[in-house]
Amino acid sequence: MDSVEDKKGTTFFVYKHDGIGKIFLWSTIISKLRSKGKIVLLVATSGIVALLLPEGRTTHSCFRIPLDITDKSTCDIKKGTQLADLIRKMSLIIWDEAPIANRYCFEALDRSLKDKDDQSNVEKMFGGMTVALGGDFRQILPVIPKGKKFDIMQASLCSSYLWENITVSKLTENMRLKKNDSSTADLDEMFAFDKWLLRIGKGTSVSEDESLLQILDDLNLTVDCTPQETILNVVFRGLCDQTENVEYIRERAILTAKNDVVHEFNEYIIQTLPSEGRHTTVRIQLAKQEECQMMMMSYIQLNS
Repeated sequence: MDSVEDKKGTTFFVYKHDGIGKIFLWSTIISKLRSKGKIVLLVATSGIVALLLPEGRTTHSCFRIPLDITDKSTCDIKKGTQLADLIRKMSLIIWDEAPIANRYCFEALDRSLKDKDDQSNVEKMFGGMTVALGGDFRQILPVIPKGKKFDIMQASLCSSYLWENITVSKLTENMRLKKNDSSTADLDEMFAFDKWLLRIGKGTSVSEDESLLQILDDLNLTVDCTPQETILNVVFRGLCDQTENVEYIRERAILTAKNDVVHEFNEYIIQTLPSEGRHTTVRIQLAKQEECQMMMMSYIQLNS
């Protein structure tokens, strides 16, 4: 707030993890500034996060950041346009889930904001604009196709020349768990799980060569049969009697790292169903396929 009021142009990074009260923090700052007639722009790297934020937009859409980003790129913000006029009047930019974006995205925005009509702040980061970044480096980092660990680290925000001038603040208390109405035993279990996830992010729950991860005892499955059957019995217990129960199916999911495993599991689960259940599954799949075909035909007719 001091940076906005005094036009200091400070750049902040709010380090947090899920459940920490990030959206509450952003909403409070936005409400305070907008009540004073100031313009705040709220953006996020991913579209899903942008939908969760009040009047949020994606960074690439808002700032016209090139998709094929390089160390020389700039944002496509033309002088005299409505976007350029909006940026000139802004008091604060909030950029959520920043660690997902390539460092060149921030550097492109930095160069573009310095290239304004007012040259008094040309030496300041982001042209003297106060910027609040947020995210968690323990989550997804920039995706580099076929890139090694070094390539990913080099593309990260903390490898940018901007990082050494960013003020880092940390949110540490999990507000989502604190306000949970579960029993004491359940809360203790959830707090233990939360701390375990944080230890993984810090690298304290892995072996020295980073190849092994220590799994909590209550998360380990006793394999009395094949792995597929064990997981199926835990997640979809009694599936054969629940094939018509939509809520039962909707509340359960098996997450895997690769699509090949997804196809293997789907085939295995279908084979375990009785013949009537298989026909139901096939009918649902065919119905979805026909629905997609009808939507495509409608789209072609509308655009022809």
